[in-house]
Amino acid sequence: MTTTIARAVSFIALLCSVGVSAPAQTKQILFLAGPRDHGVPGRHEYEKDLRVLAAALETSPNVHGISTKVIVGKAPRDLSEFANVSAIVIESSSDRAANEIHPLFPPDPSTNHSGYDSATTAFLKGLDALIKQKHIGVVVLHYATWVENWAARGYYIDWTGGLWVQMMSKNPNDEWSMALKNDSHPVLRGVKPFTYRDEVFSRFFLPDDPRRTDLVIGTPKRATIGPQVAAWAYERADGGRAFVFGGMDYHDNLTLDDFRKLLVNGIAWAAGIEIPTGGVATSAPKE
Repeated sequence: MTTTIARAVSFIALLCSVGVSAPAQTKQILFLAGPRDHGVPGRHEYEKDLRVLAAALETSPNVHGISTKVIVGKAPRDLSEFANVSAIVIESSSDRAANEIHPLFPPDPSTNHSGYDSATTAFLKGLDALIKQKHIGVVVLHYATWVENWAARGYYIDWTGGLWVQMMSKNPNDEWSMALKNDSHPVLRGVKPFTYRDEVFSRFFLPDDPRRTDLVIGTPKRATIGPQVAAWAYERADGGRAFVFGGMDYHDNLTLDDFRKLLVNGIAWAAGIEIPTGGVATSAPKE
């Protein structure tokens, strides 16, 4: 046994002496897709959207060491599913309606609007502890930015620094011009301003917080709400990160290079991955 250990130590020393480093640790990204519970084909395609983004990250030619998993429907309550992930990406419906599913939060009409049953409460407390202890990134897209239950709102504020609030916020389906703000931020590497049609959740509730960096300012062509924060990055006190984007309604928008690059950059950054100078390289889906 002593001889075996000595040989192992000598081998490691040899590797170090010739400049060979250990392989980089794989970053695991967990995608939580709500089921397709409403809308016409091509819109609110949560699973299809996230599978495209997962495949884009796994096959990127300039970012390596990413593994992904897509779960559709309610998230598993077994916290071991989350223990080794670097980021959680959520695209789904809100919790507002009894017939729509958010992966983490039960429909608000089934609750007392301020909290959850004991099992759900225990699960969310455990997940929150994992997110903070392991600095797990949180990414929230489109309709999933809207939560009604006050406990869910508290988690979103802690995890991402903001949320969409009914009555105050807006979500025009329009032609949007997307301008970049704070374009030195890693999430915007390689992204250029773009114009496209989308339903963009916007006019978010965003507390004044120096840890939030506004990234994209969207202006709708017809709606009279003026320029709005459409995407932001957030650096939590625990060291974890978040990325939020209010668009992602029409599935075919993923063929747009700047739109797709914004999303894959944001997910990778939230997972703690260094973003290359020109952004994460991906190819347009063949769909």
